[in-house]
Amino acid sequence: MPTLAENRRARHDYEILEKFEAGLVLSGAEVKSVKLGRLNLQGSYVLARGLELWLVGAQIAPYGPAGPQQSGYDPKSDRKLLLKRQQLGYLVGRLTQDRLTLVPLSAYTAHRFVKLEIGLARGRTRYDKRAAMRKREIDRSIRRTLHR
Repeated sequence: MPTLAENRRARHDYEILEKFEAGLVLSGAEVKSVKLGRLNLQGSYVLARGLELWLVGAQIAPYGPAGPQQSGYDPKSDRKLLLKRQQLGYLVGRLTQDRLTLVPLSAYTAHRFVKLEIGLARGRTRYDKRAAMRKREIDRSIRRTLHR
């Protein structure tokens, strides 16, 4: 299960409440490009349209060896996410009721498929971010002193 891309900024800006695994609808050239690590999740988010979830703002660079078949290719186009119907209903309900958001956390391969780990998240305030950084620093210093 090698990780292809990670959205570290999402873990800093949001408090992740739950994690889900979703499939991505990609073309063959996009799959090859993603498996080469040419996926950027920075600034992307997941949007609910009806009972479907879409990945918005992620960038997949064009696959070079595909040649001229990719004329008019949009690297930032929206991509559909595949989840079970029960999970979709649950997530759409939580998004509308609780003022939560869905953010992509990482992309990885599972067997031959490209999967996306998405997190149901609540935004952090500046104070929360500083407190989390302070806690991390304290934990780090404790581990260093215990290690000696």
